[in-house]
Amino acid sequence: MSAIELGRPVPDFEAAATGDKTLKLSDLRGRKVIIYFYPKDSTPGCTTEGQTFRDLYADFQAADTEIFGVSRDSLASHEKFKAKHAFPFDLLSDSDETLCKLFDVIHEKNLYGRKSMGIVRSTFIIDREGNLAAEFRKIKLKGHVEEMLETVQSMD
Repeated sequence: MSAIELGRPVPDFEAAATGDKTLKLSDLRGRKVIIYFYPKDSTPGCTTEGQTFRDLYADFQAADTEIFGVSRDSLASHEKFKAKHAFPFDLLSDSDETLCKLFDVIHEKNLYGRKSMGIVRSTFIIDREGNLAAEFRKIKLKGHVEEMLETVQSMD
């Protein structure tokens, strides 16, 4: 699978999702899609990000936009995280890093002098035709979800 490029079609993919589902990107043609990558379930920043998407979910739905969160956590971990915070959208498990590699979100991180490879918080918007419409990397949480909402609302 080749890497994604702005304005180009995102390669079709399948991923295991919460609710015992399989997400196939091509099944969402005709709708806008937000895929946000986050480092780990139940950590403070990732929880805040998911809660903000949850709190604005009705507005995203009104903008004909589906939301999916992605991390390398297991589906069991995702199910607990989703239930605890009442996320109305599905979380995708990418334990084999297929989506992480496609979207190029795994990079070296430095935390208190300790280097490791991990997911860099990133968000991607796919348009109704399946093209990558926007990408946001190295996200700062404050105002980010609101910016995503404004972006999808302005797309039509």
